[in-house]
Amino acid sequence: MTDNTTHFGFQTVPEADKAGMVHGVFSRVANKYDVMNDAMSLGIHRIWKDAMMDWLAPRPGQRLLDVAGGTGDVAFRFLRRAPGANAVVVDMTEAMLVEGRKRAEADSLAERLDWVVGDAMALPFPDNSFDTYTISFGIRNVTRISEALSEAYRVLRPGGRLMVLEFSQIPNALMQKAYDIYSFNAIPLMGQIIAGDRDSYQYLVESIRKFPEQETFATMIRQAGFGQVKYRNLTMGIAALHSGWKL
Repeated sequence: MTDNTTHFGFQTVPEADKAGMVHGVFSRVANKYDVMNDAMSLGIHRIWKDAMMDWLAPRPGQRLLDVAGGTGDVAFRFLRRAPGANAVVVDMTEAMLVEGRKRAEADSLAERLDWVVGDAMALPFPDNSFDTYTISFGIRNVTRISEALSEAYRVLRPGGRLMVLEFSQIPNALMQKAYDIYSFNAIPLMGQIIAGDRDSYQYLVESIRKFPEQETFATMIRQAGFGQVKYRNLTMGIAALHSGWKL
């Protein structure tokens, strides 16, 4: 892979093309995204997001930036736990934000919540703007992950916290193989049945396999300037939470 190409699932594509291709995937699946998350993970993604909030421990009055926040799942959880807090949900795909705004929680939390179309690699916010930065199942779709992490560091206030929830690798080879068989067979089929879109879910499965394993990703977070970097495996490592601080 040369400097100006990147992965789109198992394909090698020009870097300049990836964002548009990812945008296409999420535009196509936006109206079925939450239903598919439940189907693909058997509802476990909800437990993972709650575990994320438990470790994050939102505090009253904090300002959250939820990047690739799509339909608002994480922002809603954060705001429910932190009275007087407010949140900005950023996503490059407007169709995902539109679906988020339709949800009942969006109405009840409207005064504390903003929706912004934006790019994780070039956030439209000043330095030192947020107390907390979250990104869930989104960073693996970014063209240059290191740039997204640098932007996270830039927009966080000193003492601010980064938390990433992302699919990862099971440290047991036999279990990883069983999970791969499930992923590559069942998930694209579910995409076809539920969302009428096999190809987008084929990409999503492939993108998980291309994402760095836990230690490698923790090193990338440190290289972006974060301290106290730690991670926790969820459901044997199918997903992982990474935490870092702007010290």
